[in-house]
Amino acid sequence: MQELFIGAGDSPASTTQWAMAEIINNPNILRRLREEIDFVVGKKREFQQECTIGGFYVAKGTTLVFNSYAVMRDPDYWEDPHKFNPERFLASSGSWQEEERREQAMKLLPFGGGRIRCPGSNVAIIVGTAIGVMVQCFDWKIKRVYEVNMEETSGLQFFLALAHPLECIPLSRTLNPLPTNPQITDL
Repeated sequence: MQELFIGAGDSPASTTQWAMAEIINNPNILRRLREEIDFVVGKKREFQQECTIGGFYVAKGTTLVFNSYAVMRDPDYWEDPHKFNPERFLASSGSWQEEERREQAMKLLPFGGGRIRCPGSNVAIIVGTAIGVMVQCFDWKIKRVYEVNMEETSGLQFFLALAHPLECIPLSRTLNPLPTNPQITDL
């Protein structure tokens, strides 16, 4: 289990660490990279002109902080928004049209969007595969309790984390057992 998490996190972390070490050790490259990024992306995240959004006046020069937590839990768009329900994203028996599915997907912004989209989104998508493998290959026993405590706490400033550590034991599953009495025959 440890190898799964170390392998999934070490490669991107290690690559980033080495790249940053090289960039920091070469100030001319750092300067050129910074100049190009500032030219293409810019430095400010402020409104360039005044406007009204949803009935609220926004002055020129205002910095916008997008509350994706609230968007993804809006009861106007999500039934039981605080309930864990992955099936809500599946098309159910032809009841959704393609356009409606796209519209619904826009109400979930796990990685932000546009030019300030999360640069680690592609790496983060691998989590789904890792969870699938862990679900497929292991049964899970929770230590000391009957249910995982889902109480939240703030992690590093803006991130939510479990208030209590998840302590569980992976129990290997037999996916494709060998026959107990194999018959060896000549072909």
